[in-house]
Amino acid sequence: MTKNSAFSPTSWTGIDDVVIVGGGLAGLFCALQMAPRPVTVLAAAPIGQGASSAWAQAGIAAAVSEGDTIEKHLRDTLDAGAGIVDEKIARTMVSEGPARINDLLTYGVPFDRDLEGRLALSKEAAHGEHRVVRVRGDMAGKAIMEALIAAVRKTPSIRVLEGYVVEHLTTEGRYVSGVVARPDGGKSRRRVAFPTRAVVLCSGGIGHLYAVTTNPPQSRGGGAGMAARAGAIIADPEFVQFHPTAINVGLDPAPLATEALRGDGALLVNASGHRFMLDIHEDGELAPRDIVARGIFAEVQAGRGAFLDCTKSIGSHFAEQFPTVYGYCQKAGIDPALEPIPVIPAAHYHMGGILTDADGRTSLDGLWAAGEVASTGAHGANRLASNSLLEAVVFGGRIAEDIQGMLPAPKLLSWGGPGDDSDDIVTEHDSPQMKRLRKAMSDYAGVIRDAEGLSKAARIIADIEAGNAKERFANMLTTAKLVVAGALQREESRGGHYRTDRPDPLPEWKRRTFLSLSQADEIIATAAQKAET
Repeated sequence: MTKNSAFSPTSWTGIDDVVIVGGGLAGLFCALQMAPRPVTVLAAAPIGQGASSAWAQAGIAAAVSEGDTIEKHLRDTLDAGAGIVDEKIARTMVSEGPARINDLLTYGVPFDRDLEGRLALSKEAAHGEHRVVRVRGDMAGKAIMEALIAAVRKTPSIRVLEGYVVEHLTTEGRYVSGVVARPDGGKSRRRVAFPTRAVVLCSGGIGHLYAVTTNPPQSRGGGAGMAARAGAIIADPEFVQFHPTAINVGLDPAPLATEALRGDGALLVNASGHRFMLDIHEDGELAPRDIVARGIFAEVQAGRGAFLDCTKSIGSHFAEQFPTVYGYCQKAGIDPALEPIPVIPAAHYHMGGILTDADGRTSLDGLWAAGEVASTGAHGANRLASNSLLEAVVFGGRIAEDIQGMLPAPKLLSWGGPGDDSDDIVTEHDSPQMKRLRKAMSDYAGVIRDAEGLSKAARIIADIEAGNAKERFANMLTTAKLVVAGALQREESRGGHYRTDRPDPLPEWKRRTFLSLSQADEIIATAAQKAET
């Protein structure tokens, strides 16, 4: 069987028994680890272009230095997760990290090395050791994806179908039996059914549900939403991480100023030059992300602005050390070597998602999930910097091993052919309903929350849902609903979830959240009704 991204599926007479949804790091790594087993990868955009993985700047965390240990990495992960990290899952992740770094090196990832040939490591916020493996300072995600894409293109057992927007999971009882996707980047009226024995969802995060985000437009929460609508349990949906330092120049998505800049000594100041983070946390700029995000948000809301000053710590070396950020600044007319960069918090990473176990299995038979769409419990309430790429490769690899064990012999099924026709096509720009949803999420379920605002968000979601007849948008609404429902239910502040009306963490909430769609519907309906009275 050979791979051909351009062929028409209606001419195909059989289908691989494993379908991977998503062309990011988790999906491609999983496909490569299953070789030579035949798999089909369905990607909404050309692989690497619609995935947050390719935009990741800082790198991938792993205990690979002489002074570092698995226990130290685990401790930092537990501390950042604010008390609700699944310790067994996190230990699995950090323990397998060094081996996955070696896998990536085998696939040709050009990680930075020092003069003696050892991996060059950097230190980021909330890490106690230098353990972040980088590529040219801020190009890790791009370089990792380029290497994996090249490997995938050379692997005959991997069939890549680009421009297929998956909208629906087909089920037989509790068993997921396939997916339905829309070709031509989602612009076709025709939908195609893919029957399969195993579906692996690696469809990315939810950033585009917010008005300000660092994520690509494809990160709209569709994967988690369609899984929840099929009956999957969703875990920790309220925990959204806002990257503190998106470049505030009015672009959508917002360019990212990597955390590595602060790791290398960049300072956060307001318009008057005051270094405000020292007033908030003893670690200043290297405090946990949620604390830094709230500090910056407060300065922006107060009209004082927030700026990342790299002029003294990096200065004339900026273009060489951080070429990606330098390019973003240049396009915006900013010279970061000479002037501070305006920054603002932006929706960046979802700690919540489809509940999975250590092998990536969801609560539905036949469905696995990895990467940002999944919630393994490894991140808890607040992801440790650069653990996301680590999680993607560790659990992408574990899924490959699990499927091989459960379904040892590939079994080709007959081609499903066209699914149906509909006018619910992907448009280039956000619809008025999508714009309304994004604004509501940013206004009421963003960096800072309270019961009144969350109830307003619930009412808006219920109102939009009442007038929606489109399945793809229903997936996005479902994910937004789960985030708001989880935030309403958790009457405390913890990690990435901060409520001004419940500012302290509570012992009784030192646990993960598990929600079905029916439970979220009840919470939203009650809150929406209160908001109307």
